[in-house]
Amino acid sequence: MAKILVTGGTGYIGSHTVVELQKVGFEVVVVDNLSNSNIDVLNGIEKITGIRPAFENIDCADYVSMDRMFEKYKGIDAIIHFAASKAVGESVEKPLLYYRNNLVSLINLLQLMPIHKVKNIVFSSSCTVYGQPDVLPVTEDAPIKPALSPYGNTKQICEEIIHDTIHSNPCYQSIILRYFNPIGAHPSAEIGELPNGVPNNLLPFVTQTAIGLRKQLQVYGDDYNTPDGSCIRDYIHVVDLAKAHVIAVQRMLNNQTKHHVETFNLGTGRGLSVLEIIETFEKVNGVKIPYKLAPRREGDIEKVWADPSYANDELGWTANETVEETLRSAWVWEQNLAKRVKEE
Repeated sequence: MAKILVTGGTGYIGSHTVVELQKVGFEVVVVDNLSNSNIDVLNGIEKITGIRPAFENIDCADYVSMDRMFEKYKGIDAIIHFAASKAVGESVEKPLLYYRNNLVSLINLLQLMPIHKVKNIVFSSSCTVYGQPDVLPVTEDAPIKPALSPYGNTKQICEEIIHDTIHSNPCYQSIILRYFNPIGAHPSAEIGELPNGVPNNLLPFVTQTAIGLRKQLQVYGDDYNTPDGSCIRDYIHVVDLAKAHVIAVQRMLNNQTKHHVETFNLGTGRGLSVLEIIETFEKVNGVKIPYKLAPRREGDIEKVWADPSYANDELGWTANETVEETLRSAWVWEQNLAKRVKEE
């Protein structure tokens, strides 16, 4: 049974990926400093899979602690690296936090891989590396434009670090997955998106407003060059996204990669505006979302959606869930969360 290290494994995408890895028989070690997640997520993972993954409360930017972790859990076959700060707006306000967290954590892992004989790493990247693309939908061959936020810039730099490191040592390999916008929750409603403090992403703000935790949702910008003036994104169900990581790990472990570094877009191929998401959420869940229009937020891209055909053809992976089902799962998760809080 192969052993997989998942950094940021109690986070939103990380926890769903741990579930999918365990479902197909991988042994999982989770490392997370709980800066934007909750230790209770491990209970949800255990309820779904019947297995509680090994867990270490470590900051990936702490080289010594990470070195000790590799010593403790010998024989790790692959790493999935999620651990990173990830809010566009916050990165504009706190750029140094983002550069430190996102760059140092990756550099530490790449330095420790040869020491502990780990040859494979899946890197959690983002469609923000494309900036505002000239052509939509965006393919993997689209030019990498100057980043519109420090967050986007850290993802660009991390990708460059991976390419340069593996070029210098080609017995290692990496698959870079560029996500579009993950939303939704596990169908069991045992795990979902649960940021600490005020959410930076759209969907937890929508669900928290729907349940009454927030008075009003802010829609940043109504004057973009889009049909309704709000930003357009490619929203993908988090479980579909998680499954792609399992396929990426299996591809590397089975020596099926065609290049030392491969890059794939993970999206649905469909763009939806912020206002369309709100309207669809209201319709499928039968709740009203009070919102107000606010000025544009610095760092936001106007419109972007994926051409996922390369991932579809090469990985045999497809985003299957409809946006309606995805939005329904997010609401069931939020209601389940409120119920738990009440019971406590």
